[in-house]
Amino acid sequence: MKNEKIEQAYQSTFSGLTMYYRDCELTEHLISAYKIDQIIQERGFADVSNRAEGLSKNVRFAIASNAASNLGEINPDVAKYGFHIITSGAYFKVLDIYKIGNKTQIMLMHFNENYLDVFNTTKSNIEDKIVLVGRKSLEIKIKMQPNAILNNEEWTERTKSPIGMTDSGTFFQIK
Repeated sequence: MKNEKIEQAYQSTFSGLTMYYRDCELTEHLISAYKIDQIIQERGFADVSNRAEGLSKNVRFAIASNAASNLGEINPDVAKYGFHIITSGAYFKVLDIYKIGNKTQIMLMHFNENYLDVFNTTKSNIEDKIVLVGRKSLEIKIKMQPNAILNNEEWTERTKSPIGMTDSGTFFQIK
């Protein structure tokens, strides 16, 4: 693979990264299916929030992305959630799986499909830095009270499913 393509992939993926969150209740069977460095694809839209406080669920997906769309700008009624959406068909690399007590954070990095071959075969020290930031963030936030808005019925229904797999634990095939 040419260094040019790797540089382009890193510039496109790491420039302007923001953290987004999605908390849900998953079985240990589903949690244990995720593996570090695994590439997954979400077939549906991924509803996420730019807000994170304490966890009331057992899993937090922490997603590093520079391509989530702010739906609060379009619909002020959903701004209270810090509601962002990642388009359907999105690709993610599992960077980390971090457990504290009975809570698990699955750190994902969102990237463009054009760079599937790059992120399948390379690892950057930037990915390691994202993991460290994510772990420190969880260590702080796990001591906080959960955000009531992000635990209401409407939001938890939107975000109850795992990312990249069916509710029964079958990963979506990568196109």
